[in-house]
Amino acid sequence: MNPLDPHGPATGSPAAHPSVPPGSAAQTPAADAATRSAATADTPVGRSRRTAELTFVVGLVLVGIVVVLALVSFVWTPHPPTRPDAAARLEGMSVTHLFGTDRFGRDTLTWIMLGARVTLLVGVVAVGIAMLIGVPLGVLAGMTRARWLSGLIMRGNDLLLAFPALLLAIVFSAVFGPGTGPAMVAIGIAAIPAFARVARSGTLQIMGREYIAAARTANRTPLQIAIQHVVPNIAGLVIVQASVTFALSVLAEAGLSFLGLGTQPPTPSWGRMLQESQQFLGSRPELALWPGLFIAIAVLGFNLLGDGLRDRLDPTLRGRS
Repeated sequence: MNPLDPHGPATGSPAAHPSVPPGSAAQTPAADAATRSAATADTPVGRSRRTAELTFVVGLVLVGIVVVLALVSFVWTPHPPTRPDAAARLEGMSVTHLFGTDRFGRDTLTWIMLGARVTLLVGVVAVGIAMLIGVPLGVLAGMTRARWLSGLIMRGNDLLLAFPALLLAIVFSAVFGPGTGPAMVAIGIAAIPAFARVARSGTLQIMGREYIAAARTANRTPLQIAIQHVVPNIAGLVIVQASVTFALSVLAEAGLSFLGLGTQPPTPSWGRMLQESQQFLGSRPELALWPGLFIAIAVLGFNLLGDGLRDRLDPTLRGRS
């Protein structure tokens, strides 16, 4: 066909370009973006992104189950928690008692709901203690120019790592008596080194940035630099560590209560429910199933939530995935 033919197809018409290969210069920006999105969906990068999103959602749902149980228990429980019923002793699952009853005839679901309160309380207090002490120490160790001070702080952390939460709880129980309070403090103290290490690592990365040098040039005090620049930039790392520590606190509280060093009767506790169900494993295994299941849900939920938050809040991982 004569290219000068006025009746021929226009140069910019679709007929002039019957097939535009994806990614070519003639492709529109919207189509190019759609092509890149479709091409990325089945790549390892796309699968990694979907996995990270799924991890975050699953963790959030599992944590939400525990939180909802705790909140609902403040306004409603299926049965009175402290009223024993000898006639309903060791009943199986039924419409009246969805999770059955224990050796005193108390409703298991009610105790699971009330135990969620103790679990969240221990986690919040323990993480709060570790965060309020560990983060300032880590920031100080990362910002100070005195090597001896940074070394002293970190060697103190190493020394504290030699005393696990269980050992600290035994010491606290011997001094103050067993209970939820000593257990929370012991778990919180044992978690301080983790927060200090995370805060120091993040602070060391930030102190080499240009805006820190600019803040120093503007005669900002170290406290102002820490509050305005360092803490906001390490907040993501601290939040992730808090979620992981929360999971460890749940597990530690259950273990301490199982050993009789944690929450004491008549306060409900998942760990003590496990301990009391040992003698009925042959006849009523569900007595151990329900508290063990919810301990697993809480620990798995906070761990998955921590992994999901890490992928969302860490800019290096977010850029890579």
